[in-house]
Amino acid sequence: MEYVIEMLNIRKEFPGIVANDNITLQVKKGEIHALLGENGAGKSTLMNVLFGLYQPEKGEIRVKGKKVDITNPNIANDLGIGMVHQHFMLVDTFTVTENIILGNEPKKGTSINLKEAEKQVKEISEKYGLKVDPTAKISDISVGMQQRVEILKTLYRGAEILIFDEPTAVLTPQEIKELIQILKTLINEGKSIILITHKLKEIMEVCDRVTVIRKGEGIGTVNVVDTNPNELASLMVGREVSFTTEKIPASPKEDVLTIENLVVKDNRQVPMVNSLSLSIRAGEIVGVAGVDGNGQTELIEAITGLRKVNSGTVKINNKNITNMHPRKITETGIGHIPQDRHKHGLVLDFPVGENMVLQTYYRQPFSKRGVLNFKAIYDKASQLITEFDVRTPSSTTLARALSGGNQQKAIIGREVDRNPDLLIAAQPTRGLDVGAIEFIHSRLIEQRDNGKAVLLISFELDEIMNVSDRIAVIYEGKIVDIVDPKETTEQELGLLMAGSKRQKEGEPS
Repeated sequence: MEYVIEMLNIRKEFPGIVANDNITLQVKKGEIHALLGENGAGKSTLMNVLFGLYQPEKGEIRVKGKKVDITNPNIANDLGIGMVHQHFMLVDTFTVTENIILGNEPKKGTSINLKEAEKQVKEISEKYGLKVDPTAKISDISVGMQQRVEILKTLYRGAEILIFDEPTAVLTPQEIKELIQILKTLINEGKSIILITHKLKEIMEVCDRVTVIRKGEGIGTVNVVDTNPNELASLMVGREVSFTTEKIPASPKEDVLTIENLVVKDNRQVPMVNSLSLSIRAGEIVGVAGVDGNGQTELIEAITGLRKVNSGTVKINNKNITNMHPRKITETGIGHIPQDRHKHGLVLDFPVGENMVLQTYYRQPFSKRGVLNFKAIYDKASQLITEFDVRTPSSTTLARALSGGNQQKAIIGREVDRNPDLLIAAQPTRGLDVGAIEFIHSRLIEQRDNGKAVLLISFELDEIMNVSDRIAVIYEGKIVDIVDPKETTEQELGLLMAGSKRQKEGEPS
């Protein structure tokens, strides 16, 4: 059997940690091969070795049967290997075409032939069903479109083997469907794909074979037709995993969050939240379901003081907090797990320990008269790291070095430890593996059972259905209906999310 890619007995070490320990991965031509593992299992490290970003301590790589030495990404590109990174490598102020040709520009004399490049980009994008406007600016297009630009970058450079690192972590359900179609088209055009993921549903739907790695070690390779999600989950985490969230029925009490007729406009003065009213009681989880871009982000920012409220009120425990300073708002009893952990949840170049006190560093015992007490800070961090199972070499490790799941656990530990009356959890499990998802869901339910109010905002319908006690459906900045998860279906929610209920009642769409 000839493989297009063989990584044989690869070992990659970092100071104090073995990220890849004697791993073998063999990919056949024309297959979608999943690389499955928990956050921090070593998947991205292994692919960064293949793409030339890291050099292995041991092992060899073969491309189409020939031993190769990939010392940098340019060599990987020359060998027909392209990588679509989880965090896109795009220049916001450049156009789609300028990003795609960067470093590989077609010349006309001494100047760049942009017209020719745009023509080429259009041809490639049509061939693979990618449908991207070559002249659009990156800052003006959606995340799903930006990902297509990353795919086009690899195809423009002639990639035959494409590595996708967690490609669905930042996509909406609709964009995920479109991406799966794109992957199938790429295979039909003779490409081979390695898919780094921990989403079992996607593996079952689109992959041919799957190689599982756990804590840096290769567990084995199986044919997708011969396995099932439960078996893959236990191979991945080394124990049985529950896909349903165990919880007792909620017994809600008084209102904690009360929102009345809220209007929040964007920078162009368009109302993104439009006369929205919602209340959440102590001891319940209210999930907000909706297609991305229907006012969810603006709603969270209005509650937490990060965006100005144009009209209406937000109250916590009957206290009006509308347009208060963000710190004052958090001090009234709000915890916030933000939807973008890198932009708004962590200071990536601070140690984990210091990230654990970002909301409380100015208080005793962490500071006195403006002087930080690092012993108290790191004592607290060590306690939270243990309690919330944050896997990190130490509390002084930079937050940037942690896997996504462990970064998320650190944020949740910090917010829950403050014991807020209202916990806002926005996309709390985005990009996380089944083990981490199970942990986070149990923590949200634990907050509810401790008499706290929880506002869950997620694009994952099964998460909303599984964890919520009530589901509020948001469409064009309004709550169009509130439903009981036990009495609804994903199909019904999907229709509500598309605004069908409002139209049925004769209101303008």
